[in-house]
Amino acid sequence: MPRPMTITEKIFASHAGLSEVKAGDLITAKVDVTLANDITGPVAIKEFRKIGVDRVFDKDRVMFVPDHFVPNKDIKSAEQVKMIREFAKEQGLTNFFEVGRMGIEHALLPEKGLVTAGDLVIGADSHTCTYGALGAFSTGVGSTDLACAMASGETWFKVPSAIKVEFNGKLNKWVCAKDLVLHLIGDIGVDGALYKTIEVGGNVIEEMDMDGRFTFCNMAIEAGGKNGIIVPDKITEEYLKNRSVRQPKFYTSDPDALYERVIKYDVSEIEPTVAFPHLPENTKPISQVGDIKIDQSVIGSCTNGRLSDLKIAADILKGHKVHPDVRLIVFPGTQQIYLDAMEKGYIRTIIEAGGAVSTPTCGPCLGGHAGILAAGERAISTTNRNFVGRMGHVDSEVYLSSPAIAAASAITGKISSPDDI
Repeated sequence: MPRPMTITEKIFASHAGLSEVKAGDLITAKVDVTLANDITGPVAIKEFRKIGVDRVFDKDRVMFVPDHFVPNKDIKSAEQVKMIREFAKEQGLTNFFEVGRMGIEHALLPEKGLVTAGDLVIGADSHTCTYGALGAFSTGVGSTDLACAMASGETWFKVPSAIKVEFNGKLNKWVCAKDLVLHLIGDIGVDGALYKTIEVGGNVIEEMDMDGRFTFCNMAIEAGGKNGIIVPDKITEEYLKNRSVRQPKFYTSDPDALYERVIKYDVSEIEPTVAFPHLPENTKPISQVGDIKIDQSVIGSCTNGRLSDLKIAADILKGHKVHPDVRLIVFPGTQQIYLDAMEKGYIRTIIEAGGAVSTPTCGPCLGGHAGILAAGERAISTTNRNFVGRMGHVDSEVYLSSPAIAAASAITGKISSPDDI
């Protein structure tokens, strides 16, 4: 009989052709998907050329989504996308997403059904861990590792130990997945789960929609996690129905699986949470934030650019105006999300309130474009990182929050709860 295993260990064992694995094992595993963007893709392509193979291992499973500096902001970014465009044509890749069809990669791939439950996914982007929301193992890797996997269809791993995190109880008003994951990071620190699996559960997660689950797993890396993962259930199954391009495989954790640590939270004790500069662990509940004026509010990204995020923002903005000293910039995660938000009136509400709506792109999240901060400026943002200089000048500041807090703050001109409007 195989030893009891976590969901992550079961996915690894399956892809490594083994009956069992345990934390610390070094394994070689087959990958279902490799992913790169317009920053990491060119490096991976250059390394791929050095390997000496002519073709990628599978034209349907090697994917490129230019989303960081697109639509191209300058000559260098245009050259980067040109390189991956030409490589995609040369290799006959099925999944290269150009402007007009693209979205933010970690919103686009699940929407298109290109990643699914039970998959093993690697991407040359740290927030590849998002797909754990589907019950997949997904993690970020370097461009060189990605290049080798593009050629061979496999790569090596050290099996991570696991931390189990349970959220139980009834959520307070305005509290959502972003607040829960910020609370966790504030509790254990940005290295609290270093190279570990964060397996999330509890009744709150079991009742949470897929948008919230994507948000939570997206930020596992901000606690140092190798991956974030949620055991798939009926909500996962419903999301994947008529969407997944491959047959999903639903793994679960054994009741007596070994966890390095179990953390339990009563969500009735968690308020809307804000991460102060310059680390995601530097968190405070909204009641302790104080009087902090802002210059910009950003709603979007691979963390909070989904339809439910835009709905929350629009609901709060309706009938209000963005503060005259604030720039509100909204980035839908994909073209489909943009269209759905238009049809439901969210985009109109945001624009009528004085917000600007951008094409799907990572934009200012990584200091890219379409919302860079000057020295001394402050932004409230639904993105995932607030390191020094992350969104522009090294003397600017980024505060991380949920869409509800970001929308309310855009109206008041300072970091606020919707209850303060």
